[in-house]
Amino acid sequence: MKATKIYAIVLLVMTSLTFSAYAQDKRPSREKWNEVSMQGTVTEIDAETREITLMGNDGGLMTVIAGEEVERFDEIAVDDVIKFDYYTYLKAEFRDPTPEEVAEPVQIMAEAGKAPEGIDPAAVVGAVVKAVVTIEALNRPFMVATVSGPNGNYVSIPMEDEKLMTELHIGEVLILTYAEAMVVELEKVGVEE
Repeated sequence: MKATKIYAIVLLVMTSLTFSAYAQDKRPSREKWNEVSMQGTVTEIDAETREITLMGNDGGLMTVIAGEEVERFDEIAVDDVIKFDYYTYLKAEFRDPTPEEVAEPVQIMAEAGKAPEGIDPAAVVGAVVKAVVTIEALNRPFMVATVSGPNGNYVSIPMEDEKLMTELHIGEVLILTYAEAMVVELEKVGVEE
C-alpha cells in the first residue's frame, strides 16, 4: 500500500512539473525587424557623438545616431529638413520571467556598437532594452496590443498574426526585447544631388 502511495505522489509531482514547464513556455517567441522611414527638422546636432535630434510633423522629438556610414554628415545643419531610414527589432518571449528578470525588470543590454548575441550580427544598434511587460489592452479589430512596462510607460505594438491576437489575454506577462539600429543614410529634403 505504501508503494502505491509513493508511486501516486511521484506521478503527481511529475505531472505538476511537466505542466509547470509547459506553462512557462506558453508559445514560441516572435521576432521582427522593421524598416522605418521618417522625415524631420533638425533641432540639434552633437558632432562628437553623431547624435541628431529631429522634430517630426507632429511636434515629437527623436534623437538618432548617424553611423560612420553616413556620408556628408558635416553638411547637415540645424533647421535642415531631412529624411532617413533606420531599423527596429522587437522580440516577444511568451514565458514567465526569471528571478533575475523580476529583480531587474528593465535591462539595457547595449547602448551602441554591435548587436548583442541573439540579434542579427550585421546590425549596428543604438540601444537594446529588455523588459518584463504586461498586456494592458488588446484591440483585436485594429490588430494592436498595448503593453505597460515596469516604470508605468505604455507601448502599442501593431500585430500581424490574427491567431496570436486571439491567444493573448489582458494581464499576461511577457518579456520584450527592443532595439533600434543606427541611421546609415540621411538625405536633405529638396536638395539636388
